[in-house]
Amino acid sequence: MADETLKNRRDFVALGVAAGLAATAGSAAAAGQDVVETNVDIKTPDGTCDAAFIHPKSGSHAGVLLWPDAFGLRPWTREMGRRLAAEGYSVLVPNPFYRVSKAPFTDASNFNFNNPTDRAKLNPLMASVGAEGAAEKDAVAYVAFLDAQKQVNKSKKIGTQGYCMGGPLIMKTAATVPDRIGAAASFHGGGLVTNMPNSPHLLAPKIKARMYFGIAASDDMTQPDAKDKLKAAFAAAKVPAEIEVYAGTFHGWCMKDMPKQADGQATYNMTDAERAWGKLLALYKAALA
Repeated sequence: MADETLKNRRDFVALGVAAGLAATAGSAAAAGQDVVETNVDIKTPDGTCDAAFIHPKSGSHAGVLLWPDAFGLRPWTREMGRRLAAEGYSVLVPNPFYRVSKAPFTDASNFNFNNPTDRAKLNPLMASVGAEGAAEKDAVAYVAFLDAQKQVNKSKKIGTQGYCMGGPLIMKTAATVPDRIGAAASFHGGGLVTNMPNSPHLLAPKIKARMYFGIAASDDMTQPDAKDKLKAAFAAAKVPAEIEVYAGTFHGWCMKDMPKQADGQATYNMTDAERAWGKLLALYKAALA
């Protein structure tokens, strides 16, 4: 699936350098809660994952696992975690490519999707988490880490969100730890529906979480039947799922520093990015009880 994803730039999320790495209190503006950011190491069956754990300064809160895109853990994904923590969640942002190297890997803001050399850098990274069983093992380890933290309220369900390649990963997480995952959201996810017997959408019967899928218009044009197959799969499994296409958007519209399209059009769409963020918060508020 990783190789298929790498074929064109719509299958990536370019998250750039948008915020400092230093742990800060109160840097996430949305809800005004002071937050604390810590670098942590998480033991998994395949090694040690470097990650960021970000949470409100006080109290115990629902946990969230944020799966990054193909550029992994770096300043912008940390900033996303801080913004979410300020809303009252304890957030884990892992380096999904720890089997290959510690983060960060590349400056996404200067990444050229049309350059084979640049694209080749992502092959071993995405293959490492896309390998059979890899994400499932990671999901168990990450959820166990969250449940072991005093800042995480274990009486509440855990949420998970993913971007681009993170879309299939939230589905694998929800299917692997169904009794802990209460909500899962994918934004411009790549490879949600394939013709393979291990297609992520076929995991629907194993999932108990409330689901949300925000699909880019450009992705819908490329694979117009994906949304219908997703709807059918979750309806058959009797799993609540909202699936919508964001009209006029490009793959990666949620990321403010996504490189422009080949014709110079902006990929980031602030209006729809904020609408997607609002959908995420509404999902978590309803399901992480």
